[in-house]
Amino acid sequence: MARNEEKAQSMLYRFREAQAAELGLGTRSDRRPRTAGACKSLRDCERWRGEILREISRKVSKIQDAGLSDYEVRDLNDEINKLLREKRHWENQIVALGGANYRRNVAMLDDDGKEVPGTKGYKYFGRAKELPGVRELFQSRKKEAEEENQALAYYNKFMNQGPSYYGDLDEVDGKLLAYERETEDEDWEEAYNNLRENLGLPKDDPPPKLPRPAVHARETNHDTLPTQSSSSKRKAVNQSEDVDMDADESKKPKRSPTVTPSMTTDTDASSDADVTRIHAQAAAAYISFLEVDHLLPPKLPSHAEMESILLALRKKALVEEYFGDAT
Repeated sequence: MARNEEKAQSMLYRFREAQAAELGLGTRSDRRPRTAGACKSLRDCERWRGEILREISRKVSKIQDAGLSDYEVRDLNDEINKLLREKRHWENQIVALGGANYRRNVAMLDDDGKEVPGTKGYKYFGRAKELPGVRELFQSRKKEAEEENQALAYYNKFMNQGPSYYGDLDEVDGKLLAYERETEDEDWEEAYNNLRENLGLPKDDPPPKLPRPAVHARETNHDTLPTQSSSSKRKAVNQSEDVDMDADESKKPKRSPTVTPSMTTDTDASSDADVTRIHAQAAAAYISFLEVDHLLPPKLPSHAEMESILLALRKKALVEEYFGDAT
């Protein structure tokens, strides 16, 4: 019988040793440490991590076998999760020794781009996803995701709606405005008849027309003002291009007067006040015991007056807070 040294030099022994090293089995003298903290060499840590990756790859490919029983599939899945935990320990040790950071928290996605359930914590591979208890788990999670998507799709119908959803385009065609005017006229006549019966006025007089503010005239004025100013500016530019730069100032076209926004707001406010006063006078003409001032809307404080009142209240509160009540 040959001695152990001679056995170690044989071709078959060296082939078995190379095959074991390739499969990650190793020899008794070169086994992977049980704890990653016991290894202080970065090169050895990288080596043991690569060995664990090869074992995981081999077991993941083995768990796809349809001939395995459920018990073997569960054992293989447990071994893969155990190797994954050990791989994380070695990766932490590599980072502690100043090596590369292999820890990546990348979520696993399916074909629809959604996160696959079971990718965090305990994971299932291959046929382990088709086990009796695991299949219902995946189906329940998928059903919950579908219910959430249905609820989100229901609420998405009411999001990002256009102006037609809020009724901003109802007055574009003019049909709604015409219907509202007819309804206002009917209500006006009915209210006038009721008032005439209550006051005992003669019934032969026809009801007066409903006074309406001249909104359309103001809108046309506002619409024509910018067009007139823009057209005058174009004419001035065209004439200035034709006239030489050294021409007299008398030959240059005159500029049209500019209309400031403050002037337009003042005129609008005054016209609105006149319209409300006309309405109040028309209503007071049929009711003798009311005056025009009683029918006018109340006078609201201006922005400056409101600021002064709030400032005075704030000063009073600060004085009472720091100096107490003087009274």
